[in-house]
Amino acid sequence: MKAVRFHAHGGPEVLRYEDAADPIPGPGEALVRVRACALNHLDLWQRRGMDRVQIPFPHISGADVAGDVISTPNGEFGAGRRVMLQPGLSCARCAACLDGRDNECPKYDVLGYRSDGGYAEIVRVPVQNLIAIPDSIGYVDAAAFPLAFLTAWHMLVTRARLRAGEDVLVLGAGSGVGQAAIQIAWRHGARVFATAGTDEKLAKARQLGAYEVINHTAQDLPAKVREFTNGRGVDVVFEHVGTATWDRSLKSLTRGGRLVTCGATTGHDAQIDLRVLFTRQISLLGSYMGRKAELLRAAQFFFAGELRPVIDKTFPLAEAADAHRRLEAREQFGKLVLVV
Repeated sequence: MKAVRFHAHGGPEVLRYEDAADPIPGPGEALVRVRACALNHLDLWQRRGMDRVQIPFPHISGADVAGDVISTPNGEFGAGRRVMLQPGLSCARCAACLDGRDNECPKYDVLGYRSDGGYAEIVRVPVQNLIAIPDSIGYVDAAAFPLAFLTAWHMLVTRARLRAGEDVLVLGAGSGVGQAAIQIAWRHGARVFATAGTDEKLAKARQLGAYEVINHTAQDLPAKVREFTNGRGVDVVFEHVGTATWDRSLKSLTRGGRLVTCGATTGHDAQIDLRVLFTRQISLLGSYMGRKAELLRAAQFFFAGELRPVIDKTFPLAEAADAHRRLEAREQFGKLVLVV
Protein backbone atom coordinates (compact mmCIF):
# COMPACT_ATOMS: atom_id res chain seq x y z
CA MET A 1 0.00 0.00 0.00
CA LYS A 2 0.96 3.68 -0.23
CA ALA A 3 1.42 5.58 3.02
CA VAL A 4 2.92 8.76 4.40
CA ARG A 5 5.55 7.90 6.99
CA PHE A 6 8.38 9.58 8.86
CA HIS A 7 11.60 7.79 9.72
CA ALA A 8 12.97 10.48 12.06
CA HIS A 9 11.63 13.54 13.88
CA GLY A 10 11.77 16.92 12.21
CA GLY A 11 9.87 19.40 10.08
CA PRO A 12 7.23 18.62 7.45
CA GLU A 13 10.00 17.60 5.05
CA VAL A 14 10.51 14.32 6.96
CA LEU A 15 7.09 13.06 5.77
CA ARG A 16 7.58 10.59 2.93
CA TYR A 17 4.92 9.31 0.56
CA GLU A 18 6.13 5.76 -0.06
CA ASP A 19 5.33 2.07 -0.25
CA ALA A 20 4.62 0.29 3.02
CA ALA A 21 3.58 -3.25 3.88
CA ASP A 22 -0.15 -3.87 4.17
CA PRO A 23 -1.19 -4.28 7.82
CA ILE A 24 -2.05 -7.80 8.95
CA PRO A 25 -5.06 -8.02 11.29
CA GLY A 26 -4.76 -9.84 14.58
CA PRO A 27 -7.56 -11.40 16.66
CA GLY A 28 -10.51 -9.05 16.95
CA GLU A 29 -9.11 -6.60 14.41
CA ALA A 30 -10.60 -5.18 11.22
CA LEU A 31 -9.01 -3.82 8.08
CA VAL A 32 -10.39 -0.59 6.61
CA ARG A 33 -9.64 0.95 3.25
CA VAL A 34 -8.99 4.60 4.07
CA ARG A 35 -10.86 7.19 2.03
CA ALA A 36 -10.13 10.25 4.17
CA CYS A 37 -8.00 11.09 7.21
CA ALA A 38 -8.20 14.39 9.10
CA LEU A 39 -5.24 16.10 10.73
CA ASN A 40 -4.89 16.92 14.42
CA HIS A 41 -2.22 18.79 16.38
CA LEU A 42 -1.15 15.42 17.75
CA ASP A 43 0.22 14.67 14.28
CA LEU A 44 2.51 17.70 14.49
CA TRP A 45 3.78 16.83 17.97
CA GLN A 46 4.55 13.27 16.93
CA ARG A 47 6.46 14.40 13.88
CA ARG A 48 8.49 16.94 15.86
CA GLY A 49 9.12 14.57 18.78
CA MET A 50 7.77 14.67 22.33
CA ASP A 51 9.51 14.48 25.69
CA ARG A 52 9.50 10.99 27.20
CA VAL A 53 7.47 9.55 24.32
CA GLN A 54 9.01 6.95 22.04
CA ILE A 55 7.44 6.82 18.57
CA PRO A 56 8.16 3.62 16.62
CA PHE A 57 9.90 4.27 13.28
CA PRO A 58 8.93 4.35 10.50
CA HIS A 59 5.63 5.79 11.70
CA ILE A 60 2.22 6.43 10.14
CA SER A 61 0.19 9.13 11.92
CA GLY A 62 -3.54 9.81 11.67
CA ALA A 63 -6.29 9.34 14.30
CA ASP A 64 -9.35 10.54 12.35
CA VAL A 65 -10.32 8.07 9.65
CA ALA A 66 -13.27 7.23 7.41
CA GLY A 67 -13.39 4.53 4.77
CA ASP A 68 -14.73 1.13 3.73
CA VAL A 69 -14.48 -2.14 5.60
CA ILE A 70 -12.22 -4.70 3.91
CA SER A 71 -12.62 -7.46 6.48
CA THR A 72 -13.74 -8.04 10.07
CA PRO A 73 -13.53 -11.04 12.41
CA ASN A 74 -16.51 -13.33 11.86
CA GLY A 75 -17.97 -10.85 9.36
CA GLU A 76 -19.52 -8.51 11.97
CA PHE A 77 -19.34 -5.71 9.38
CA GLY A 78 -19.82 -6.67 5.76
CA ALA A 79 -17.07 -5.88 3.26
CA GLY A 80 -17.63 -2.47 1.73
CA ARG A 81 -19.53 -1.08 4.73
CA ARG A 82 -18.90 2.65 5.08
CA VAL A 83 -17.47 3.54 8.50
CA MET A 84 -15.73 6.15 10.56
CA LEU A 85 -13.38 5.14 13.35
CA GLN A 86 -13.49 5.77 17.07
CA PRO A 87 -9.95 7.15 17.57
CA GLY A 88 -9.50 5.92 21.14
CA LEU A 89 -7.95 2.49 21.63
CA SER A 90 -8.58 0.60 24.89
CA CYS A 91 -8.29 -2.93 26.23
CA ALA A 92 -12.08 -3.50 26.55
CA ARG A 93 -11.43 -5.74 29.59
CA CYS A 94 -10.35 -3.58 32.54
CA ALA A 95 -12.70 -2.14 35.17
CA ALA A 96 -12.73 1.30 33.52
CA CYS A 97 -13.58 -0.14 30.10
CA LEU A 98 -16.29 -2.41 31.48
CA ASP A 99 -17.75 0.59 33.31
CA GLY A 100 -17.96 2.58 30.06
CA ARG A 101 -15.01 4.81 30.94
CA ASP A 102 -12.78 3.52 28.17
CA ASN A 103 -10.80 6.79 27.98
CA GLU A 104 -9.58 6.05 31.54
CA CYS A 105 -8.21 2.63 30.54
CA PRO A 106 -4.63 2.13 31.80
CA LYS A 107 -3.72 0.97 28.28
CA TYR A 108 -5.59 3.79 26.53
CA ASP A 109 -4.00 4.98 23.30
CA VAL A 110 -5.00 7.02 20.28
CA LEU A 111 -5.00 5.60 16.78
CA GLY A 112 -1.83 6.73 15.00
CA TYR A 113 -0.08 7.70 18.25
CA ARG A 114 2.00 4.64 19.05
CA SER A 115 0.16 2.45 16.54
CA ASP A 116 0.06 3.13 12.80
CA GLY A 117 -2.80 5.38 11.77
CA GLY A 118 -4.71 6.65 8.79
CA TYR A 119 -2.11 8.39 6.60
CA ALA A 120 -2.27 5.27 4.44
CA GLU A 121 -4.45 3.32 2.03
CA ILE A 122 -5.27 0.66 4.65
CA VAL A 123 -5.52 0.83 8.44
CA ARG A 124 -5.91 -1.87 11.09
CA VAL A 125 -8.19 -1.24 14.09
CA PRO A 126 -10.10 -3.21 16.75
CA VAL A 127 -13.51 -4.12 15.39
CA GLN A 128 -15.20 -2.28 18.28
CA ASN A 129 -13.78 0.97 16.88
CA LEU A 130 -15.90 0.75 13.71
CA ILE A 131 -18.91 3.07 13.52
CA ALA A 132 -21.19 2.68 10.51
CA ILE A 133 -22.06 5.92 8.71
CA PRO A 134 -25.14 6.57 6.56
CA ASP A 135 -24.84 7.14 2.82
CA SER A 136 -25.75 10.80 3.32
CA ILE A 137 -22.43 11.42 5.15
CA GLY A 138 -19.36 11.91 2.97
CA TYR A 139 -15.98 10.44 3.83
CA VAL A 140 -14.32 13.84 4.33
CA ASP A 141 -16.95 14.99 6.84
CA ALA A 142 -16.87 11.60 8.57
CA ALA A 143 -13.09 11.75 8.98
CA ALA A 144 -13.26 15.30 10.34
CA PHE A 145 -15.85 14.49 13.01
CA PRO A 146 -14.65 11.94 15.61
CA LEU A 147 -11.70 13.30 17.57
CA ALA A 148 -12.68 16.99 17.66
CA PHE A 149 -16.34 16.43 18.50
CA LEU A 150 -15.64 13.60 20.95
CA THR A 151 -13.12 15.79 22.78
CA ALA A 152 -15.41 18.83 22.86
CA TRP A 153 -18.43 16.76 23.94
CA HIS A 154 -16.53 15.16 26.82
CA MET A 155 -15.18 18.54 27.93
CA LEU A 156 -18.47 20.43 27.88
CA VAL A 157 -21.16 17.85 28.56
CA THR A 158 -19.40 15.33 30.80
CA ARG A 159 -16.63 17.23 32.58
CA ALA A 160 -18.03 20.77 32.79
CA ARG A 161 -21.67 19.60 33.03
CA LEU A 162 -22.83 22.45 30.83
CA ARG A 163 -26.38 23.63 31.46
CA ALA A 164 -28.79 25.52 29.23
CA GLY A 165 -28.60 29.27 29.77
CA GLU A 166 -24.96 29.31 30.87
CA ASP A 167 -22.25 31.46 29.28
CA VAL A 168 -19.32 29.67 27.64
CA LEU A 169 -16.05 31.13 26.38
CA VAL A 170 -14.46 29.05 23.59
CA LEU A 171 -10.78 29.76 22.95
CA GLY A 172 -9.42 29.29 19.44
CA ALA A 173 -12.60 29.11 17.39
CA GLY A 174 -10.65 28.31 14.22
CA SER A 175 -9.29 25.02 15.54
CA GLY A 176 -11.00 21.70 14.96
CA VAL A 177 -11.96 21.32 18.61
CA GLY A 178 -12.92 25.01 18.84
CA GLN A 179 -15.46 24.87 16.02
CA ALA A 180 -16.86 21.67 17.52
CA ALA A 181 -17.21 23.30 20.94
CA ILE A 182 -19.14 26.28 19.57
CA GLN A 183 -21.66 23.98 17.92
CA ILE A 184 -22.06 21.65 20.91
CA ALA A 185 -22.43 24.50 23.40
CA TRP A 186 -24.98 26.26 21.19
CA ARG A 187 -26.96 23.04 20.73
CA HIS A 188 -27.08 22.63 24.51
CA GLY A 189 -28.63 26.06 24.99
CA ALA A 190 -25.56 28.00 26.10
CA ARG A 191 -24.65 31.54 25.11
CA VAL A 192 -21.28 31.25 23.38
CA PHE A 193 -18.44 33.75 23.22
CA ALA A 194 -15.56 32.78 20.95
CA THR A 195 -12.04 34.03 20.24
CA ALA A 196 -9.95 34.02 17.06
CA GLY A 197 -7.10 36.02 15.59
CA THR A 198 -8.59 37.37 12.35
CA ASP A 199 -11.82 39.07 11.32
CA GLU A 200 -12.49 36.27 8.82
CA LYS A 201 -12.31 33.61 11.53
CA LEU A 202 -14.45 35.68 13.88
CA ALA A 203 -17.14 35.99 11.21
CA LYS A 204 -17.13 32.22 10.71
CA ALA A 205 -17.40 31.70 14.48
CA ARG A 206 -20.59 33.80 14.47
CA GLN A 207 -22.00 31.67 11.68
CA LEU A 208 -21.50 28.58 13.85
CA GLY A 209 -23.44 30.07 16.75
CA ALA A 210 -21.14 32.41 18.67
CA TYR A 211 -23.19 35.22 20.25
CA GLU A 212 -20.19 37.56 20.56
CA VAL A 213 -16.61 37.24 19.31
CA ILE A 214 -13.27 38.55 20.55
CA ASN A 215 -10.05 39.09 18.64
CA HIS A 216 -7.51 37.66 21.08
CA THR A 217 -4.60 39.37 19.31
CA ALA A 218 -6.04 42.89 19.48
CA GLN A 219 -8.53 43.00 22.35
CA ASP A 220 -8.39 42.55 26.13
CA LEU A 221 -10.04 39.17 26.58
CA PRO A 222 -11.20 39.40 30.23
CA ALA A 223 -12.37 43.00 29.72
CA LYS A 224 -14.47 42.07 26.69
CA VAL A 225 -15.95 39.10 28.54
CA ARG A 226 -16.93 41.36 31.44
CA GLU A 227 -18.44 43.81 28.98
CA PHE A 228 -20.53 41.10 27.30
CA THR A 229 -21.70 39.65 30.63
CA ASN A 230 -22.38 42.90 32.51
CA GLY A 231 -19.34 42.38 34.71
CA ARG A 232 -20.20 38.82 35.71
CA GLY A 233 -17.82 36.60 33.71
CA VAL A 234 -18.58 33.27 32.07
CA ASP A 235 -19.67 30.03 33.68
CA VAL A 236 -17.37 27.83 31.59
CA VAL A 237 -14.08 28.47 29.80
CA PHE A 238 -13.22 25.95 27.10
CA GLU A 239 -9.42 26.03 27.21
CA HIS A 240 -7.02 24.13 24.97
CA VAL A 241 -4.37 26.72 24.11
CA GLY A 242 -2.23 26.55 27.24
CA THR A 243 0.32 29.03 28.58
CA ALA A 244 -0.51 31.88 26.18
CA THR A 245 -4.13 32.16 27.34
CA TRP A 246 -4.19 30.59 30.81
CA ASP A 247 -4.19 33.76 32.92
CA ARG A 248 -6.77 35.47 30.73
CA SER A 249 -8.96 32.39 30.79
CA LEU A 250 -8.99 32.35 34.61
CA LYS A 251 -9.78 36.06 34.76
CA SER A 252 -12.77 35.52 32.45
CA LEU A 253 -14.57 33.19 34.89
CA THR A 254 -17.43 34.17 37.16
CA ARG A 255 -17.52 33.08 40.80
CA GLY A 256 -18.05 29.34 40.91
CA GLY A 257 -17.02 29.07 37.25
CA ARG A 258 -15.39 26.04 35.65
CA LEU A 259 -12.33 25.96 33.43
CA VAL A 260 -12.02 22.76 31.42
CA THR A 261 -8.84 22.08 29.48
CA CYS A 262 -7.69 19.39 27.06
CA GLY A 263 -4.46 20.73 25.63
CA ALA A 264 -1.42 22.95 25.75
CA THR A 265 -0.53 23.89 22.20
CA THR A 266 1.39 27.01 23.35
CA GLY A 267 3.06 25.40 26.34
CA HIS A 268 2.22 23.51 29.51
CA ASP A 269 3.46 25.91 32.20
CA ALA A 270 0.55 27.46 34.09
CA GLN A 271 0.20 29.17 37.45
CA ILE A 272 -2.70 30.12 39.68
CA ASP A 273 -3.03 32.08 42.90
CA LEU A 274 -4.58 29.55 45.27
CA ARG A 275 -6.39 32.36 47.08
CA VAL A 276 -8.22 33.14 43.85
CA LEU A 277 -9.00 29.46 43.37
CA PHE A 278 -10.68 28.94 46.74
CA THR A 279 -12.20 32.35 47.40
CA ARG A 280 -13.82 32.50 43.97
CA GLN A 281 -14.65 28.76 44.20
CA ILE A 282 -13.29 28.04 40.73
CA SER A 283 -13.16 24.48 39.40
CA LEU A 284 -10.24 23.37 37.20
CA LEU A 285 -11.12 20.31 35.13
CA GLY A 286 -8.77 18.21 33.04
CA SER A 287 -10.19 16.32 30.08
CA TYR A 288 -8.68 13.76 27.73
CA MET A 289 -10.42 12.45 24.62
CA GLY A 290 -13.78 10.88 25.53
CA ARG A 291 -15.82 7.71 25.79
CA LYS A 292 -17.08 5.72 22.85
CA ALA A 293 -20.64 6.08 24.16
CA GLU A 294 -20.21 9.86 23.98
CA LEU A 295 -19.03 9.65 20.38
CA LEU A 296 -22.05 7.53 19.49
CA ARG A 297 -24.32 10.10 21.15
CA ALA A 298 -22.69 13.02 19.34
CA ALA A 299 -22.83 11.06 16.08
CA GLN A 300 -26.64 10.99 16.29
CA PHE A 301 -26.59 14.79 15.96
CA PHE A 302 -24.01 14.53 13.18
CA PHE A 303 -26.03 12.04 11.18
CA ALA A 304 -29.14 14.20 11.63
CA GLY A 305 -27.32 17.25 10.27
CA GLU A 306 -27.40 19.17 13.58
CA LEU A 307 -23.63 19.03 14.08
CA ARG A 308 -21.33 19.40 11.12
CA PRO A 309 -17.53 19.61 11.04
CA VAL A 310 -16.15 22.63 9.25
CA ILE A 311 -13.73 21.61 6.50
CA ASP A 312 -11.02 24.16 5.81
CA LYS A 313 -9.23 22.38 2.96
CA THR A 314 -8.52 18.92 1.58
CA PHE A 315 -5.19 17.60 0.31
CA PRO A 316 -4.22 14.41 -1.55
CA LEU A 317 -2.43 11.97 0.73
CA ALA A 318 0.84 12.59 -1.10
CA GLU A 319 0.67 16.28 -0.07
CA ALA A 320 0.49 15.61 3.67
CA ALA A 321 3.54 17.81 4.26
CA ASP A 322 1.70 20.83 2.81
CA ALA A 323 -1.26 20.09 5.08
CA HIS A 324 1.11 20.02 8.07
CA ARG A 325 2.54 23.40 7.08
CA ARG A 326 -0.92 24.95 6.92
CA LEU A 327 -1.84 23.55 10.34
CA GLU A 328 1.45 24.70 11.88
CA ALA A 329 0.92 28.21 10.50
CA ARG A 330 -2.60 28.27 12.05
CA GLU A 331 -4.02 29.40 8.75
CA GLN A 332 -7.01 27.07 8.86
CA PHE A 333 -10.54 27.46 10.17
CA GLY A 334 -11.80 23.98 10.91
CA LYS A 335 -10.35 20.70 9.81
CA LEU A 336 -7.71 19.80 7.24
CA VAL A 337 -8.35 16.44 5.60
CA LEU A 338 -6.20 14.11 3.52
CA VAL A 339 -8.11 12.40 0.74
CA VAL A 340 -6.83 8.91 -0.03
